[in-house]
Amino acid sequence: MTNPAPGPNVPEITTSPLLEAYFGRRPERLPVWFMRQAGRSLPEYRAAREGVAMLDSCLRPELAAEITLQPVRRHGVDAAIFFSDIVVPLKLAGVDVEIVPGVGPVVAEPVRTRADVDRLVEHRPGDHAAITEAVRLTVAELGPTPLIGFAGAPFTLAAYLVEGRPSRDHLAARTMMHADPEAWRHLMRWTADITGAFLRAQVLAGARAAQLFDSWAGALSLNDYATHAAPFSARALSKVRDLGVPVIHFGTGTSELLVAMRDVGVDVIGVDYRLPLDEASRRLGGTTPLQGNIDPALLAAPWEVLEAHVRAVVQAGRAAPAHVVNLGHGVPPTTDPAVLTRVVELVHSL
Repeated sequence: MTNPAPGPNVPEITTSPLLEAYFGRRPERLPVWFMRQAGRSLPEYRAAREGVAMLDSCLRPELAAEITLQPVRRHGVDAAIFFSDIVVPLKLAGVDVEIVPGVGPVVAEPVRTRADVDRLVEHRPGDHAAITEAVRLTVAELGPTPLIGFAGAPFTLAAYLVEGRPSRDHLAARTMMHADPEAWRHLMRWTADITGAFLRAQVLAGARAAQLFDSWAGALSLNDYATHAAPFSARALSKVRDLGVPVIHFGTGTSELLVAMRDVGVDVIGVDYRLPLDEASRRLGGTTPLQGNIDPALLAAPWEVLEAHVRAVVQAGRAAPAHVVNLGHGVPPTTDPAVLTRVVELVHSL
């Protein structure tokens, strides 16, 4: 892939270390950003969100832009990740979903039968105006720092719709994919189309890369993922493939799925904290840029422990053609923001 010319709504941006790495090249400075860097670990985030429900904050353009920008100002990271939530496309499509504090996304009417699926897919993708405005405002303030677009993978959206709330094992979703594969495919085509449209809106508005999160794919066997999830992730990503931006794919507990996840048509694979990066690169044939994979648990460890771990992650990442340092999951809400800033300084020094 080559670095594309900016579209009409995308400002000219000098090549960044992040984009260099995403395009498979080794930049002079090792790039770093953190999943969930915009959020509960920041006092300025808590102040901005006070009295505002989570999904409402995602759909207020000025607020979403401000939250997206906060960690870039504070930590000096090499990218902003668009502040949103996996279920925002469901909300925009008219699905009754809310994020319940202490629980997570809760769907009022879980989708369990073919009739439920038939009713659901009558919902069309909603108006993305609030999303595109938030991206536009963010990009205008970021300058040369690129913005990464954000969307949930079709399987993760479908899992929330079928289970009705977060689940450890996703039994209801896994049952549907085998008990009624026709209904499952119908559901997955719909989730692929709405999440793909959501991601496309962000890129058209100025995002310079796109990350697809499959939070729950680790619940699947390799065969189930390849048969019942991967084709629909490919369908979602087809909505942005013509736009020329690098695409990153990340999931938790997906060490056995990395090749299949790469083969849906992405440029970069995010690796969670469970698998060393050199082993991940070996499994991927040594040709795929990697992102990751500092263990979030170590952010609360003594600095000498965390520093040694970061250095080990960077060393393991040298096995890949390019490496973007990140966490192997998201920033825990109890993290001291000063620790993240110190990690950024350490990575940049390496």
